[in-house]
Amino acid sequence: MSSSAPDRHDDLPGPSAAARPGLLPRLGAEAFGTLFITVAGLGVPLFSIPQSSPLPAALAAGLAVTAAMLAVGHVSGGHFNPAITLGHLLAGRIRAGAAAAYAVAQLAGALVGGLVLFAVLRTLPGIADSRTAFDTVTAGFGEHSIIQAPVAAVLLLEVLGAAIIVGVFLGAAARGRAGTAVAPVAVGLTFAALLQLGQAVGNLPFNPARAAASAVFSSGWAVEQFWVFLVAPLAGAAIAGLLVRIFTGSQAPAAPAAAAEQPAAAGMDDAGSAEVPAAGSQPGAGARQGSAERTTREGAAGRGDGAAARPEPVNEAQEFFDGKRS
Repeated sequence: MSSSAPDRHDDLPGPSAAARPGLLPRLGAEAFGTLFITVAGLGVPLFSIPQSSPLPAALAAGLAVTAAMLAVGHVSGGHFNPAITLGHLLAGRIRAGAAAAYAVAQLAGALVGGLVLFAVLRTLPGIADSRTAFDTVTAGFGEHSIIQAPVAAVLLLEVLGAAIIVGVFLGAAARGRAGTAVAPVAVGLTFAALLQLGQAVGNLPFNPARAAASAVFSSGWAVEQFWVFLVAPLAGAAIAGLLVRIFTGSQAPAAPAAAAEQPAAAGMDDAGSAEVPAAGSQPGAGARQGSAERTTREGAAGRGDGAAARPEPVNEAQEFFDGKRS
């Protein structure tokens, strides 16, 4: 794998490496997607009445993740979560500089989404304290948890949940499944299931950006407890990313282009390649030339006169098992 290859994003079907958008459009997509899932994930439980809510908050957040990935995931990869970006970094699917920029864009998008919700709360006459209202959707532990969950329980659940989400994302977005909606649907459903569990424990978001947005606009205790919802999901993402790298390796989606360069550079006719004849050449000339070359090689081998034999054609099966072809 060349060190000069562009940032790799094999998590969602999208443009090829040559046509991939620049960093700024990708950052814009990450900020927009994170804003969307923050507004949906916090706004639905914040403004809905539990007795008459037609859509559970966890399902709404999961659907928002799926919709955001389908809408702009082809631009940036559809992370919308610093934990997912860290998992991609450790799995070898994104460079460190781009990963840092992604995290900043995600945090900015989440804060803007939280600010919009907070501004809406300030306009409602029936809500005297907007920060206290935000407390109801903010992640917390101990006395700020619905079931009084201790910090150890919240840490374990955040680590496990983030590891599952990152593992599902990296697995569902594998190169062999490009061109499908597998990743958005799988990640959205995973988020919905885990958020349903997290809601019962303490509004666990499994997303440091969303946790930061809710903590900033809540009471002071939320900022004091924010470290748990920053460290734990990043730790879970690191575990998942490293495991994916160990067991599957960092696979660049541009492998077909690299494979095409191998026989073409040497001027060899590979059994699996389809070389285009030069302009003005006669049909079948390539086949006759290949036949002549094979005859020459066989004759040289039969003479045994010590002449240097031409390299044999590339063995596609051997390249497949060596990881050079997919």
